[in-house]
Amino acid sequence: MAEVKASMGGTVWKVLVKPGDVVEAGQDVVILESMKMEIPVTAESGGKVVEVCKGEGEFVQEEETLVRLEP
Repeated sequence: MAEVKASMGGTVWKVLVKPGDVVEAGQDVVILESMKMEIPVTAESGGKVVEVCKGEGEFVQEEETLVRLEP
C-alpha cells in the first residue's frame, strides 16, 4: 500500500480525492496551507484511494500520512 505524506507541516486546506477515486502519479491529492501559501501534495504513484487520513482544517506534521493508495 502506498502512502501520500505531507511535505511540510501545515493545515489541510483542501482534499481533492475521496475513497474509491483512481489517481495517477503526479496528480495533486491534497492542498496544504502554510504561512499563507498553498502547497499542493502529489501522489508519487498511481492507484485507488483507500483512505483519506486527514480532513480539511486539520493540522498535520511533516511526513504525516494524508492519503493511502492501493496499486
